[in-house]
Amino acid sequence: MPNSVNPYNDRESKTRQVSKMFDRIAPYYDFLNHFLSLGIDRGWRKKTIAQVAAANPKRVLDIATGTADLAIQMAKTLKLEEVVGVDIAPKMLEIGRIKVRDKGLQNIVHLKDGDSQALNIDTESFDVVTAAFGVRNFEDLEKGLAEMYRVLKPGGKMVVLEFSKPKVFPFNLIFNAYFKYLLPAVGRLTSKDERAYAYLYESVQAFPEGQDFINILEKTGFKSNQCIALTLGVCSIYVGYK
Repeated sequence: MPNSVNPYNDRESKTRQVSKMFDRIAPYYDFLNHFLSLGIDRGWRKKTIAQVAAANPKRVLDIATGTADLAIQMAKTLKLEEVVGVDIAPKMLEIGRIKVRDKGLQNIVHLKDGDSQALNIDTESFDVVTAAFGVRNFEDLEKGLAEMYRVLKPGGKMVVLEFSKPKVFPFNLIFNAYFKYLLPAVGRLTSKDERAYAYLYESVQAFPEGQDFINILEKTGFKSNQCIALTLGVCSIYVGYK
């Protein structure tokens, strides 16, 4: 397993620290996501939704849903009966519920407070499970993926959108400098959190991307796994089946 990177310290569990971190930056989260990615994150989510759409699902579970951006977009663009979003940060969910209400999607999108590594959800109850920029925050990656596998119906699809490390020179140098220095500085000034955006860089560096992540998916039980690189490798979409 990869080395664990914590947002703040080693005295509390990573799960608890991540919850606190996202609660602290919740009011600024959506703005910073779009601003710091120059709006490219919207395109990443569209490509993720296209992978979901290919499975023709009726019920989708969105892990680490945050402020429900992905859940809302899936509800708006796909013919779904229900999207359930789960997150450990209550203040992120509060913002998500306001967005769901404002878009009139209360009958489709349901947001729940919960730990993605110990889901209070019935086994084999969803057609697709998604996660956008969330799995690298798991304290126990294999445990979190095992839960995603458990709640999927047989033949169900997993779609994960996650940061990766670009390899193309010199773009990789520019990206690393931006991610390591500029992004944390802007995030710190905006959100007033000294660690949140430094943790973002550190957690991406520690995350087992590409084939390493696919190997963990296979170990967890997922089949026909693939990695789709986006924007010269800044992000990747991982797809697997139960």
